[in-house]
Amino acid sequence: MALTTVLVQRAYLLGNLDDRVTDAAEHSLGGAALHPELDRDLTFLGERGHPAGMLAARLDGHGRVLAAALVDEGAPPRNLTGAQSAALAHLAADGSPHTRSVPGLGTYRVTALEADGVRVLAGLPMDDVQDLIGRLVRVEGGVAAAGLTAAGCVCAVVIRRQLRPLGRIAATAVAVSHAPLGRGEGLTRVPERDTDPGSEAGQVGAALNRMIDHVESSLAERRRSEERVRHSEERMRRFLADASHELRTPLASIAGYAELMNRGPGRGEPLLAWRRVSAESARMTGLVEDLLLLARLDEGRPLQSAEVDLASLVAGAVRYERAAADGHDWRLDLRLGVPAMVVGDEARLHQVVANLLANARTHTPAGTTVVVTVEATAGARGATCAVRVRDDGPGIPPGLLPTVFERFTRGDASRSRATGTAGGSGLGLAVAAAITAAHGGRIDVHSEPGRTEFTVELPFADDVVTDAEDVVRPDGARRADRPVGRAVRTDG
Repeated sequence: MALTTVLVQRAYLLGNLDDRVTDAAEHSLGGAALHPELDRDLTFLGERGHPAGMLAARLDGHGRVLAAALVDEGAPPRNLTGAQSAALAHLAADGSPHTRSVPGLGTYRVTALEADGVRVLAGLPMDDVQDLIGRLVRVEGGVAAAGLTAAGCVCAVVIRRQLRPLGRIAATAVAVSHAPLGRGEGLTRVPERDTDPGSEAGQVGAALNRMIDHVESSLAERRRSEERVRHSEERMRRFLADASHELRTPLASIAGYAELMNRGPGRGEPLLAWRRVSAESARMTGLVEDLLLLARLDEGRPLQSAEVDLASLVAGAVRYERAAADGHDWRLDLRLGVPAMVVGDEARLHQVVANLLANARTHTPAGTTVVVTVEATAGARGATCAVRVRDDGPGIPPGLLPTVFERFTRGDASRSRATGTAGGSGLGLAVAAAITAAHGGRIDVHSEPGRTEFTVELPFADDVVTDAEDVVRPDGARRADRPVGRAVRTDG
């Protein structure tokens, strides 16, 4: 703004001065034209109307100064010296303004005009214009310097204030870089006030927070993965140790009884020894078969698939347990709204039910009531098929409940197996859970002193689900023209 003002003001002042110089030259040319034969005549300078300080000269055709004089205030015109006249020579008489420095007089703005062979030069001093322009330059320069200084101070304050969020963001980044990432501690976040998406600094803060969230989630996932790996390794070590222990016991018994048989007749009881060897071999065979089954299920190998009548399967298992363990009170409760038909491997499903019943028989004292319920109902909320095994025994210890379906999990003395019974390796419930999961079902347990209930839920066969949807209308009411089954209860 200062530079523009100076340039405009200078152009204005010089233009005004050039106009006055041109008027003076025209005035002088008019006076000289009165006596064209007198090429050295400057008497027209004595006329009124010429400003003080004006100089005038008569020129020849080659631009040489023939005569030159200076108008003084209150005095007659004064002739210029040779040096001063030489400074005005060789000026084209085309009316264009020129700046000449005249020795002893200063700087002049001059122009030359020609008319009818008469050439006149006129000039006015421009020291006042230069002084005014110089003062204007100094004033404008000072104002511009002060304005720039003030603007710089204001910009510095504003920029520092605007950069404060970036400073806090940088401090947060430094704190995150120094944080111990391996300890699982929470990382520092950029304050909420520094995450405004309407500003560049806020966008940086929000992006840093998102990056910190991603880092924390990645670290948490890594810790979970490491924990799963450690847990898997611990389970594998425990599995190997338990399997080795369980296999070592029957192998030691077999070796002992084989040694007894090797002594020959009369020095032992070969028949008893043979029976014990057979029993321990059967026990070891069952353990190995359970381990092999679990390994196959872990690999995802498919099971046989066919429709299985779950009610008939459970009833047969209960009859077997009632005959094998007459010290318990076995009860069967059938709640069949629709046929209890599921799709799966009948032998493996029988193993699930048998393991649950054997668990109830083994870990409860004589006289315990065991109720086995088969539910197959259809309603507006869908069809369900479940097997529930409930006993009124001492219950499962609370500390054992979270791991009851893990392999080689055994109960304490309150649910220890009866003396002289086979099994008890801790694989029965694990096998039941694995088979149930392979059939797309779920198994659960709820236990408290005096009541323990295992629940196995399995998906229905497709045709049973279709029949169930036909039996129940969308409004939840049952159709009168379709049978829905009846509840059956048998007590042993």
